[in-house]
Amino acid sequence: MMYYGNGMGGWGIMLMAVGNLLFWGLVIAGVVALVRHTGRGDQRVEPVGDAYTLQRVLAKRFARSEIDAEEYVRRLRTLVCAPQARGTGA
Repeated sequence: MMYYGNGMGGWGIMLMAVGNLLFWGLVIAGVVALVRHTGRGDQRVEPVGDAYTLQRVLAKRFARSEIDAEEYVRRLRTLVCAPQARGTGA
């Protein structure tokens, strides 16, 4: 007995295959995004390069009592005056 016309045609099989690929692609992308998001944690990196950031690092060291007030003022003056001294070409 031949079952002519009672099955899925070529286009139906093609759409089912594409749908499966899209579904599993989205599932895998979701799992990867979830793993990256949960595994990240609190990793804040402060860029050290400009004078403002260096002043913040210096202020944090002073707040933690790693340096005293005299050393803080001396290093702060050095940070503020350093860009002007470099610009003179000396």
